[in-house]
Amino acid sequence: MTATAHAGTPPVEIDFPLWRLPGVYRPQADTALLAEAAASASIRPGARVLDAYTGTGALAMTAARLGAGRVTALDVSRRAVLCVRLNAWRRTLPVTARRGLFADIADEGRYDVVLANPPYVPCPSAAVPTGRKRAWDAGPDGRSALDPLCRAAPDMLSDNGFLLLVQSHVSDVDRSVAALRAGGLSVRMVARRRVPFGPVMWQRAAYLEAMGLIRRGQRHEDLVVIRADRR
Repeated sequence: MTATAHAGTPPVEIDFPLWRLPGVYRPQADTALLAEAAASASIRPGARVLDAYTGTGALAMTAARLGAGRVTALDVSRRAVLCVRLNAWRRTLPVTARRGLFADIADEGRYDVVLANPPYVPCPSAAVPTGRKRAWDAGPDGRSALDPLCRAAPDMLSDNGFLLLVQSHVSDVDRSVAALRAGGLSVRMVARRRVPFGPVMWQRAAYLEAMGLIRRGQRHEDLVVIRADRR
């Protein structure tokens, strides 16, 4: 299946088909980079995994196929939850879809692995996005989802658990690293890929330049996967 261009990433080939309702985030280059990092991380058999901001459930399905024993796929979109349930059912994979945020699953315990592809595209408005924009709009600095995630990560991880987080350099990778280290996690970058701007990033180029988030004339971004371990 070929993905269409999103806010900041070009189309990529996904190696297994996914059913997707309109308005649900389509797997793209950031999804693929995070999936590759998950495969390289050697998720242990039977591991308990959380796929935050799941969309169609591409990363949840990937984790299950890598041998995870129980996978929870989390998203605020009802349509996304429906997509995950159908995609998991079609493949008989141990994936449970839940609607909500981290606080809504606080009673479910800790996870051996947390995979996260949160919204990270800066936008002029600080208002909470609605509709399909929830998949990428993340406030004026691109941090409206990243900051809460970085604060919550230590409490979501089991002993020896780890987080794999993908984001763009335009939303301040160093700030994520610092926040995760402040929570007592051991942090390193495990993957990076440069991609051309997609349609939304092109439309926001002047804003990104004015905010000092990109250089004048720059029309690409670096996607980065951060690994944070609880030891």
